[in-house]
Amino acid sequence: MDRPVVPFRQFVLKMHSRCDLACDHCYIYEHADTSWKSRPKASSDEVLIRTADRIAEHARAHGLRAVHVVLHGGEPLLAGPAGLRRAAEELHRALSGVCALDLRIHTNGVLLDDRFLALFDEYDIKVGISLDGDRAANDRHRRYADGRSSHPQVLRALALLDRPGYRHLYAGLLCTIDVANDPVAVYDALLELNPPRIDFLLPHATWEQPPRRPDGRPTPYADWLLAVFDRWESQGRPVPVRTFDSVLRTLDGRSSLTESLGLEPADLVVIETDGTLEQADSLRTAFDGAPATGFDVFADSFDTAAAHPGMIDRQQGLANLSAQCRACPVVRSCGGGLYAHRYREGSGFDNPSVFCPDLMKLITDMDTRTMPQRAAAATSASGAPGSAGSLLTSAQLDELASGYGSAETVRTLAAEQLNVGRTLLGEVWARAVAPDRRARSAWELLAELDDAPASRGARALDAVIAHPYTRAWAVRCLTGGPDRPEEPAADLGGLAELAAAAALRAGLDEPVAVPVRAGVLRLPTLGRVLLDGCAEAEVRAADGGFTVRTDAGTLRLGWDAAGEAAADPRWQPLRRFTAPAGPHGPWTVALEDTDPQRDSHRWPVADRLDDAALTAWQAALAEAWRFTGEELPGYAPGLAAGLAAVTPLRPGPDGSEISAAARQAFGVAGIARPDRPKLLAQLLVHEFQHVKLGAVLDFHDLSDQREERLFYAPWRPDPRPLDMLLQGTYAHLAVTEFWRAVMRDPGPDQAAARKAAFSFAYWRTCTAEAVETLAGSGSLTPLGLRFAVGMREQVAPWLDEPVESRALVSARSSVERTRTEWLARAGAGAGAVAVPH
Repeated sequence: MDRPVVPFRQFVLKMHSRCDLACDHCYIYEHADTSWKSRPKASSDEVLIRTADRIAEHARAHGLRAVHVVLHGGEPLLAGPAGLRRAAEELHRALSGVCALDLRIHTNGVLLDDRFLALFDEYDIKVGISLDGDRAANDRHRRYADGRSSHPQVLRALALLDRPGYRHLYAGLLCTIDVANDPVAVYDALLELNPPRIDFLLPHATWEQPPRRPDGRPTPYADWLLAVFDRWESQGRPVPVRTFDSVLRTLDGRSSLTESLGLEPADLVVIETDGTLEQADSLRTAFDGAPATGFDVFADSFDTAAAHPGMIDRQQGLANLSAQCRACPVVRSCGGGLYAHRYREGSGFDNPSVFCPDLMKLITDMDTRTMPQRAAAATSASGAPGSAGSLLTSAQLDELASGYGSAETVRTLAAEQLNVGRTLLGEVWARAVAPDRRARSAWELLAELDDAPASRGARALDAVIAHPYTRAWAVRCLTGGPDRPEEPAADLGGLAELAAAAALRAGLDEPVAVPVRAGVLRLPTLGRVLLDGCAEAEVRAADGGFTVRTDAGTLRLGWDAAGEAAADPRWQPLRRFTAPAGPHGPWTVALEDTDPQRDSHRWPVADRLDDAALTAWQAALAEAWRFTGEELPGYAPGLAAGLAAVTPLRPGPDGSEISAAARQAFGVAGIARPDRPKLLAQLLVHEFQHVKLGAVLDFHDLSDQREERLFYAPWRPDPRPLDMLLQGTYAHLAVTEFWRAVMRDPGPDQAAARKAAFSFAYWRTCTAEAVETLAGSGSLTPLGLRFAVGMREQVAPWLDEPVESRALVSARSSVERTRTEWLARAGAGAGAVAVPH
């Protein structure tokens, strides 16, 4: 069967094939490939037009939301302002109405001046510059052909780029490592230039032309990078460093930010000055002609190029690595290293990277060195995690496996979730296409608040990021969400909402422009302001409240219920309620009926609660908390520590219980208030089980993600995927214990007593059977098996507890009816078996 095409999303467009420097580590001119000698010096109009049309064709065919084009060389500035303008014009022409264009240029910077920067500002072309450190470090390799230093010219270019009018174009610095240079001095010199990000590159090498290893040291490149990492860590990570961020992300099971690490498929193609299509430039270091495909933009589509065997080899992830790499414990972070660095004559690219020892040490040492931060972060006042990866101890995982979770353990989960939220926020900004001034200002304010870790501003930012629906918003920005997966919402207005809420919480006397959508100004964690007839408002902290300025005038709003301003009906604050202290203290919870992002729970949300509904909710929550504290003591401490909000849902038309957790919203449960407060307690502990397990799954695989079979869930007639069976089993552990507590003290109502006995018997049977299905599936990870064992040990004693006989018979009959219906649907034999999709 033909392999589906992995579309290109990154296009490297060679504007000029020559360079004005003579860097002796350049992979184009100083390595094995010599094809540059036969190329035209500059891309012609015909090449530019045809390339732009081909990119648009490719984007249209694959429904791409955005493409990333890098103007490259040689030295692309040698094409001159006119040539670069022509490229920008053609790309914008071809892609208009097709997809967003993220246009960048990578340059050595020596020719950069106001003419170029004015052009780049006009077309929003981001600028990355190569620089290897201070003058001594840079002059080792980056010189003119006559030996002159290029360092002063690059510093002049960076000074221009860092001016307020052009700062938004500054994409970052790229530094090629030379282990002869002092790593800390190099890093400090780059940091002084105020870059928005830094990338350190290993020098290109292969097994045929291995990298320099002074004094025979086995891991000089890891040692060099780790010295920089320690400096970066000690400063509080003042700037994103792509190499370090990628390692930490992959250690956490997430995607890398660079082709040289991780297992993500390569999606890059190169267009040479004559229109030929080539693989990654780094392959020039392997052998003469290594990047060639034999295709060009005039005769061939990008789909044709994507089917080239060399392209496919770089898209196969783990399957295309050498046997040594596949067996390596850090393979998911390393990814075998850069494809070109694996080359050896005779075996081609079926080898580990020539930098394998360095990559192993870098990854394992970074993993080890971040562990103390994780442990400290779990107990810090702010709860902000210090690095990617799980903070949970083995004992805490066992505690969660039993279904419970102490306040400390749940606070650790919350700390991990704050880390996830920060990462997602950074991803939204990193993937932003052509952010406007409002978005850029919002991001700068968020970064400013984050700069002082112990400040009031940083605490305010943490509170806003920890808001349950911040993550829901970020995921929708990145994926479109379950309701509109085809339309990832580039909702950079959400950044302004977050920045405004954080600024108000911090009391900053600084105006923040915020979008007004459908008449609502959203302030996460604070509430909403209803505004008609405007698209934007400016909010600003003021004594006792804040102001909202629109074209129609200025509102002055207060935080509390006193005073005329606070009583303005257009201000709808988020209302929090503290349930009276029980055996485990009080519980403070927000009734979230203001945030538009709260539509994350599958069921329709309720409108703003009126006074009567608010009072009814508060009374029900108080009673539910009392019951939980007294009758479900294993769940109460964790719930108080981690369930920060309840989102009221609309009641079901038939009066059935309605509740839902949201996978992308930690710390909140959506619930339609039931008639009886005891049932509210059940819904709270039930949904918080999903919340806890979802947080665990962010950092730990409990099952084989390749499992495609469907399994028997005793409470449903339809087969379920293994991960959903796990979620349901974990949640029903709490449901079983709830009905066990009610059965012990059902009150005088005989019908209620029978209902409790039936429900306990039914749910203990379902949960016990599901645990055994999980344990026998053969698809749980070792940690997943620990969870199954923990749940089994929890439910096993309940199976021996006496239950009124009629209730027991009725429960068993109900389970058997479900099993019979399931077997009819699945077409399987008897027993709790799995059925393939």
